[in-house]
Amino acid sequence: MLENKLQVDVFKGKEASVNSYLFHNGTSQIVVDVLRNSQEAKELAELIQNNKLPLSHILVTHGHPDHYIGLDVMSKTFPEAKIVVASKEIKEDIIGFSTWMESVGWLEGEVNMKPKTDSNPEGFDYDGKIKVLDSKALTLLGGGTLQIENNYASAEAEHLTTIFSEDLNAFFTADFCYNGVHLWLGQGVDAAHIASWKKQLLEFKKIYSNTGVTIYPGHGEKSTPALFDEVLTYLNDFEKAVQDSNSKEAIIEKMISLYPSWQQADFLLLYSADYHFGLKS
Repeated sequence: MLENKLQVDVFKGKEASVNSYLFHNGTSQIVVDVLRNSQEAKELAELIQNNKLPLSHILVTHGHPDHYIGLDVMSKTFPEAKIVVASKEIKEDIIGFSTWMESVGWLEGEVNMKPKTDSNPEGFDYDGKIKVLDSKALTLLGGGTLQIENNYASAEAEHLTTIFSEDLNAFFTADFCYNGVHLWLGQGVDAAHIASWKKQLLEFKKIYSNTGVTIYPGHGEKSTPALFDEVLTYLNDFEKAVQDSNSKEAIIEKMISLYPSWQQADFLLLYSADYHFGLKS
């Protein structure tokens, strides 16, 4: 069988400005991350269906809800597709976050994503449906391999997955990188996480600078390896804004003055400033 050329389509979610990535080659498809709400996941499912190719895998890069709330839609639309993560820790992160969201009422608008339990047998079966990969690669039927790495210190999330495609000469950073979108520095991302995050970005610079690689971030537009420096600068600016400010409002004002066109100031930046000013207080 002749191998087809691997391609990637980007579905740009509106909520949280989060990206889904659809890899296809004329024979099969794999989707990476499935958005923050079911309505947008239905639009993504239509895009996948329009390609008229089987979907073999749904890969979730990490345990933040803007990357997996569409799983109920995806699993019902594509029941043959395998839902996979790179490690058992990521699976545990997803289950833990969903359990917590239900406890504080954050899943009332996404009731199908409430965890399946004895008292809620119609809930989403996270434990049963999500499988842990036993390999560092996913290969599409018809050609094209996604090289998967998850051996990272905690940063924007406790556990993160990146993907490199030699076929595309492209690096998919998940939430190590945002582009033109305020970073999530809210609950769970303390000073130690930020330090690890910055260290990992410097490692990515060493690996990918001068390679011509395209960088596909978890949020925002694709870029070049220059994006690593942009994210590093943002992290440094945020830490300084926290240090110099006497209120969360002042942190927000300072960051908006530095990044006036960046998206999600009313959500990602708001919660980030609130959390870090609370740590400072």
